[in-house]
Amino acid sequence: MGIGVLFVGFFLLSCVVCVKGVEPKASPTCTFPAVYNFGDSNSDTGGISASFVPIPAPYGEGFFHKPSGRDCDGRLIVDFIAEKLNLPYLSAYLNSLGTNYRHGANFATGGSTIRKQNETIFQYGISPFSLDIQIVQFNQFKARTKQLYEEAKAPHEKSKLPVPEEFSKALYTFDIGQNDLSVGFRKMNFDQIRESMPDILNQLANAVKNIYQQGGRYFWIHNTSPFGCMPVQLFYKHNIPEGYLDQYGCVKDQNVMATEFNKQLKDRVIKLRTELPEAAITYVDVYAAKYALISNTKKEGNLFIIDLILLILGAFHLKLSTMFPMTLR
Repeated sequence: MGIGVLFVGFFLLSCVVCVKGVEPKASPTCTFPAVYNFGDSNSDTGGISASFVPIPAPYGEGFFHKPSGRDCDGRLIVDFIAEKLNLPYLSAYLNSLGTNYRHGANFATGGSTIRKQNETIFQYGISPFSLDIQIVQFNQFKARTKQLYEEAKAPHEKSKLPVPEEFSKALYTFDIGQNDLSVGFRKMNFDQIRESMPDILNQLANAVKNIYQQGGRYFWIHNTSPFGCMPVQLFYKHNIPEGYLDQYGCVKDQNVMATEFNKQLKDRVIKLRTELPEAAITYVDVYAAKYALISNTKKEGNLFIIDLILLILGAFHLKLSTMFPMTLR
């Protein structure tokens, strides 16, 4: 509970007010009327669960006390953002039951990639809803809800629909790219993975541009986590060769690729800021926050608490990169 409260405090510091020609500055309150999220399982609030086999217990029991459509037992970063903004948790676009889109929608699905993959979810868990499909869904959602809103005759008919003019004031969050690396590690050598990165990141940039061209101005983009530190990387591996892991038990070569991906992402965000001059684009260094904590587990204590602290540090970095938009660490 205390960790969650601290996260809210740091997210408060990250809120910005942006006006064309004026440097972004810290604001005492968040004023975003809605959040639209694009991503994978790190931010999926029920999309893949609604589309295929529902995610069963014990997932969700740690906070929601029942399955919640999330691939975890608690809240995701996007849930904490919604709480800070005094908004309801985001309904998954693909969930047709009990949905409320008045304050945003979530297009993320577990297993999603930026670049479309030629395989099914039943093979390696890769979602068919890649980022380009999520953007198509958003475009359809925006057009269709605008039509329904204008045709509504009574207030209750509008109560679960977004207000059309608020799309330009909403916060657009992206947390995706991890599964593109996962696919690369299965199918390519490291040189091929590195060569694929510019195309992957250009597709992410095109998604941001699509929303910008429709009036969106506020963007939050996560980099990818230290992939080699994921426990699943070692689950099926036996007789690990010397030098395969770093001193903290992470797969070194995979983290090298994740670091390269993030370097190129950072460069692409800087370029986006020049291409989209009216946009406030925040780059969130999730990798640095997570790896710093993983490398200091004894000092930080319980790993469960560490996972929650990661949320705080991600928001704190958001504050820094927003206040100094042209200097990315």
